[in-house]
Amino acid sequence: MARSLCNHAVFIFKLFIVKVALLCDGLLFNFEAFDGRIVPKGGASQSPSHVKLTISDRNRNLSSRVGRATYQEPSRLWDKSTGNVEDFPTQFSFVIDSEYNWTCADGLTLFLAPNGSDIPSNSSGGNLALVSANRDPSDPSTTFIAVKFDTFYDRSTNSWDPQCEHVGIDLYNISSVNYTCVNWFRDKIMTGGLINVSISYNSSTQNWSVVMIDATDPKRNIAKLSHSVNLTKYLPEWVTIGFSETTGLSFELHTLDSWEFSSNLQVRRKGSKSWVWSIIGLGSLLLLALVLGFAWFGNKSNRIGEEDDVTFIDEEFDKVTGPKKFSYRDLVVATDNFGDARLLGKGGFGRVYEGCLIGVNTNVAIKKITPESRQGIKEYATEVKTISRLRHRNLVQPLGWCHEEKVLLLIYEFMSTGSLDSHLFKHQTFLTWEKRYRIAQGLASALLYLHEEWEQCVVHRDIKSSNIMLDSDFNAKLGDFGLARLVDHAKGSQTTVLAGTMGYMAPEYIYTGKASKESDVFSFGIVLLEIACGRPVVDSCATEDQVWLVDWVWELYGLGKFLDAVDPKLGSDFEEKLLEHLMIVGLWCAHPDSNIRPSIREALNLLDVDASPPALPSSLPVPTYLAPPPSIVSTCGL
Repeated sequence: MARSLCNHAVFIFKLFIVKVALLCDGLLFNFEAFDGRIVPKGGASQSPSHVKLTISDRNRNLSSRVGRATYQEPSRLWDKSTGNVEDFPTQFSFVIDSEYNWTCADGLTLFLAPNGSDIPSNSSGGNLALVSANRDPSDPSTTFIAVKFDTFYDRSTNSWDPQCEHVGIDLYNISSVNYTCVNWFRDKIMTGGLINVSISYNSSTQNWSVVMIDATDPKRNIAKLSHSVNLTKYLPEWVTIGFSETTGLSFELHTLDSWEFSSNLQVRRKGSKSWVWSIIGLGSLLLLALVLGFAWFGNKSNRIGEEDDVTFIDEEFDKVTGPKKFSYRDLVVATDNFGDARLLGKGGFGRVYEGCLIGVNTNVAIKKITPESRQGIKEYATEVKTISRLRHRNLVQPLGWCHEEKVLLLIYEFMSTGSLDSHLFKHQTFLTWEKRYRIAQGLASALLYLHEEWEQCVVHRDIKSSNIMLDSDFNAKLGDFGLARLVDHAKGSQTTVLAGTMGYMAPEYIYTGKASKESDVFSFGIVLLEIACGRPVVDSCATEDQVWLVDWVWELYGLGKFLDAVDPKLGSDFEEKLLEHLMIVGLWCAHPDSNIRPSIREALNLLDVDASPPALPSSLPVPTYLAPPPSIVSTCGL
């Protein structure tokens, strides 16, 4: 009895600390079942399974209604002291239902607005609960950025309202800075069909990308949109994130079915830090006294509940061969206490710092990860043990690890030449054709090792030019391959929170959430095209027909002019036949149908000058996959 009470007290103590500590955490949530963290306003309401943004009471007038649903905490979008802006992805599913009425209005949005933003007065109809009809443009509190799903176009105001159902990107104004008509949107509205959306922002390119997919017919019904935007120009540090909807003289019902969001965006602290630590201190003393009181009647083994996480991790890491254990103190010294000047980059798993190890005078890259949960820690430790066994000349090699101060750190070899994207897109160093071709071959060799040559199949899930590091001889080394995201072959494929970068993710992966060797090959194909063309997969500054790299290159291929897409910096200094092979292999790997893509072994063989590349369709095909039933196992295990 004493042991049970003691363990329960320990659990309460842990829960208390975690709850308070969440005030300082980054932002991560996955609402497949909605709870109190979503705040409904106006006509919105929520249940455990969904959020209704529109009043659905037939006894009430449904015209000119407004609704909002926002995340309960304000979130930090950028750091005013450094100017750093965070990358972030979000995915959600929604339904707009006109109940078979052809005339309906007005739509819904995902929006970011200044902290404290509320529903403006007189904001129904085309104002989409974002701005008041009598808005003061000089009022900074009325600024916003939104992705708009517009279901009604006003023919009397066609100077700003596109004459079609459309998805648009709005900056500070309900007149979209960019939009695309969605010809299948009306049918979905009439029948109340589910729509999936993925949105991402890349802070380095300032690219805001949107993909809208018909959940029941993803083969044909896809809309894509992007725009270049400096978020700091339109929004303050702290923002409110959520959804808004309106009806006009006509009505429709708006339902949010799911919402996933992962970012390093910081949740605002309520007041100063002092009160947080005061509460932690006082609460800790009281709860600790309770724990010790119960423990006096129990056995010392009761402490195992607090220690099993640490024991498990250390046992797993102790099984690792090759990488050595570093002390946290040494890593603090090596990185100047993880100072911003040492920051190399950041991603979904943490931040990466450059460090100089005292005594051996060696520069290393140190990834600092703060696990989110006990289960996550265990999975992370097990998979780090697996990754430490990977050995290939084209993989960034782990040198060591550290688990102290409740922080996990990984130490990797330092790549002083930087990442591939910095040379292709940021003009750091011009890459000759010989270097580019060698990089493509090296990346293919790394993937062949991961997919086929190692004792288990490893699916990377985030292959992109910024994850390809270059050594001093410009040899490619694939890094950051999803430490906590390896495929579990014993369980087959599994659907998880979507991980990856917009533009590099295969269409079937966006739709099903299931990663495979084929989705890795798709990403590989995108990188090949970037290497050949010297531009990113999505370029918001390009002309409309060239924004999406695959679409543009495939169109040129069909016209027999696809060498027009070659990076102009190369001039004529390249081997035309090899470059053609590289681009054709890139298109083949990026084929929307995963069943038609080559294996990585086939792709590597086709990069040879004597190989015969396949004849591809003259126009970009539409995806022909269907969502697999849960019983189907990923090809990675075959």
